[in-house]
Amino acid sequence: MPEVDPASPVPPSNAAAQSSLLDEYFQPKFTVVTVTFNAEKTLERTIQSVAAQTYRNIEHLIVDGLSTDGTLSLIQEYAEENSVHTNPHEIKLIREVDNGLYDAMNKAIDNATGDYLVFLNAGDKFHANDTIERVVNDTLSLDRSDGEQAMWPAVLYGETDLVDDDGNFLRHRRLQAPAQLRWTSFKQGMLVCHQSFYVQTELAQRQHYDLRYRFSGDFDWCIRIMKDAYSQGLRMHNTHMVLTDYLSEGMTTRNRRKSLLERFRIMTRHYGCLTTVCQHLWFVWRAVVLR
Repeated sequence: MPEVDPASPVPPSNAAAQSSLLDEYFQPKFTVVTVTFNAEKTLERTIQSVAAQTYRNIEHLIVDGLSTDGTLSLIQEYAEENSVHTNPHEIKLIREVDNGLYDAMNKAIDNATGDYLVFLNAGDKFHANDTIERVVNDTLSLDRSDGEQAMWPAVLYGETDLVDDDGNFLRHRRLQAPAQLRWTSFKQGMLVCHQSFYVQTELAQRQHYDLRYRFSGDFDWCIRIMKDAYSQGLRMHNTHMVLTDYLSEGMTTRNRRKSLLERFRIMTRHYGCLTTVCQHLWFVWRAVVLR
């Protein structure tokens, strides 16, 4: 795999492929994080999705836990193809032993150089080839005077579709993103999927994943991110777009009972015991009566 100097400049974007807004205003850099371990069967869909993005100011940071299958070969082929692309994005690989998914994600947070973090794990993909470009244009169009880095939202978020192992559409995610996201919104459950929750890197670097959680650390992390944003008066922007095609059989799905128990503990920590118990009674009633 070609050596990539972390300090090397990002190649200039193709002006013909970008809108006038992107030409005139600050173009944030997005660090797309993909955590892998023996992900040969699902990784190709993800890296092809990143490679196909029309927005070029992208750093793809892959954190691999010393895979023993063909994962590394796929990454090497991806890097070689990217190197001859007309407008290549950056690819960086961290390959070492980790202490699980959230430890690997913390490594990504510490090594990211982009303005925003996007977590896209093996099997997940961007909903469209122009997803990030549309997100940037949408955010810029809110107010032309906001085309400065300091004015950008703390969180950009949207909807998620679920796909099967072959990447085929299954259904829209049942929980929908609220019009205005607040840290209290997750009392209703994880209304925004982790993969459709884009966070300013500077904010994320103050809020690492809590390694006490094995299956629902993303739920806790998102709440803490939103609390931090709220305390600083930073906004969170609903793109009103489907951002991610999410592989439905992830680690949390396979360990659903343990994940739910962790989520109960997390909700109790952030929202209090009484609120959490009452909310779970509502979850049960909703599942049984309203299904």
